[in-house]
Amino acid sequence: MTLFNHLGLLGLFDAIAAGLIVLVWLTIGWRIEHPGAKHPSVTILMSQRRRDWMKVFVTRQPRIFDSQILAGLREGTAFFASTSLFAIGGVLALLGNTESLRGVAAEVTDTQVPVLIWQLKLALVALFLTNGFLKFVWANRVFGYCAVVMASVPEDQSDPIAYPRAAQAAELNIRAALNFNRGLRSMYFALAALAWLAGPFALLLATGAAAWMIWSREFASIPRDVLMGDDR
Repeated sequence: MTLFNHLGLLGLFDAIAAGLIVLVWLTIGWRIEHPGAKHPSVTILMSQRRRDWMKVFVTRQPRIFDSQILAGLREGTAFFASTSLFAIGGVLALLGNTESLRGVAAEVTDTQVPVLIWQLKLALVALFLTNGFLKFVWANRVFGYCAVVMASVPEDQSDPIAYPRAAQAAELNIRAALNFNRGLRSMYFALAALAWLAGPFALLLATGAAAWMIWSREFASIPRDVLMGDDR
């Protein structure tokens, strides 16, 4: 049986479900980062708070508190990077072990499905996890850039480069946080992609659940209400 014949076993609904999860992932990510002015996301609200943080940072003495916050942010990115790397290793190990895949197939369905199909479904999970890993690693590095720029901010707030340099640190901090959030979204959709093992309809349901969870936390959560409190 050729590769194209194997791919033909996926069916139209499989193709629609796989395409939809990628489309939803891209769309919700864009919407979170480019919301309407009247309905900002938590990500956008936090971006402004990060700018406020760096303005306060200029006048705070000593600046140990700020360094501790940044260290905590970097630890978070490192944790999720290592977690996603372990997950990638697990998926790749499963992809290379056809006997395990046959066992998964026997548990999920009674029909005879080629191992290649299960490998393709797991490959989608691996792609989301890989994207998440790369985003976490880049976020960690940009937080490092932010730390260096913060260290270069003069202690004398009257220095003409103090606030411009702090503004640079704020934008680096925001960029790192955006990548961290992108990595988290990839992790959510990687978990949703696992549902494809149970069929296209399960994948559609999982995609909807992941999208709703991400959307509600960005646009309809208690933390958002708290952050919006300053603007009311």
